[in-house]
Amino acid sequence: MTENDRLFLDFSVRKLNELVARIGTCLEQLTDEQVWARGAENENAIGNLVLHLCGNVRQWIIASLADQPDLRQRDAEFAARGGASRRELQERLQATVKEAAAIISDLPAENLAARRVIQGYDGSVLEAIYHVVEHFSMHAGQIIFATKMMTGSDLGFYRHLQSGAAHGKATP
Repeated sequence: MTENDRLFLDFSVRKLNELVARIGTCLEQLTDEQVWARGAENENAIGNLVLHLCGNVRQWIIASLADQPDLRQRDAEFAARGGASRRELQERLQATVKEAAAIISDLPAENLAARRVIQGYDGSVLEAIYHVVEHFSMHAGQIIFATKMMTGSDLGFYRHLQSGAAHGKATP
């Protein structure tokens, strides 16, 4: 395995774990009702996004890279109007990412170029991992934004970067 292969795989795992933690912070700030709230019928609730992330990670990593059965029911991820508490959603997401992270971590470098057809898309294993991390990041951002809108609070993910200049004060 080259150093770049290991860097890519390790970063992918770290990023997924970081995003799961951020989504967990969001879920802890919300009630079960808020997790399933929709602004309009054509919008997804945070609960739908969590189910969707679980389905996507399971299909693209667990089923496709570890030869597990693909039991995904994508339409059901968006059709749900409740049924799982915020705690259950958090546990499901953590377990799914933990399983996927183990698969990614143990992946032999020579498999990165292997081809897979996932959801009708033909691509390499490397592309599948990249897709999952990018897709996860996009929906994590939506969940973070929605949480900030519902709670009116700063979730503190970037406090370490704040300076006086960001708040109209002179920087030292």
